[in-house]
Amino acid sequence: MPTENEESEGACDRAEMRVEWLGRREYREVWDLQRERAAQRLAGEIPDTLLLLEHPPTLTLGRAADRGHIVAAAERLEREGVAVVESDRGGDVTYHGPGQLVGYPIFHLREAPHQPDLHRYVRNIEETMIRTVAAFGIEAGRFPGYPGVWTGLDTPHPTKIAALGIRLSRWITHHGFALNVQTDLSHFDLIVPCGIHDYGVTSLSRILERTVPMAEVLPVVVQAFMEVFALTVENPQADWMHALPGTGEGGKGAVR
Repeated sequence: MPTENEESEGACDRAEMRVEWLGRREYREVWDLQRERAAQRLAGEIPDTLLLLEHPPTLTLGRAADRGHIVAAAERLEREGVAVVESDRGGDVTYHGPGQLVGYPIFHLREAPHQPDLHRYVRNIEETMIRTVAAFGIEAGRFPGYPGVWTGLDTPHPTKIAALGIRLSRWITHHGFALNVQTDLSHFDLIVPCGIHDYGVTSLSRILERTVPMAEVLPVVVQAFMEVFALTVENPQADWMHALPGTGEGGKGAVR
């Protein structure tokens, strides 16, 4: 299904996107990196850039967050090593952790092939998630009245598989999406995810009943971004995935 961008842009008009795989990084460190990349993108020093990574266990509160949606006691959070960060993204409280693929597109919406339209941008991010999980044989879509991307929409109990939180500054995008790949879903019990009481969360691994490696998902996500946003990748996959699989907690390739 062509997106709005694909309908107006031919393959010969496609702009380049740089992909950066960061491994597992602290939330505040990557928040600083986003601001750095955003300044570079605004100055025209880099092309559109997609940062892909994992975070250690972290609760983030968006600009509209209700602190009451953190239901775990501070003692439990400290015991389990879960950080709490107030963010400038949109949305309520959410969880990030190992096994969850986080993506931060640093895109300039006033430059082709994009449009200066935040709502269209959000729809396109949702579409990338829908196409990604479809590649694994999972049907997902939008759930009216509830943010993110959902599975089981034809059942009484839909579950969220991907969350979105966006910030736009001078038409440069910040923050982005979090796709549950092999996430420890019990950590969502620490919060009311995105302020939604009535429905739960899921992951690729839970639905497929197998452990899905992050390295299996990364190229699928990048391909979905290329299709939906009418972009080509500046750096070959061999460059940005060279460290996978890896070990360790801080550097590139720290993926389980």
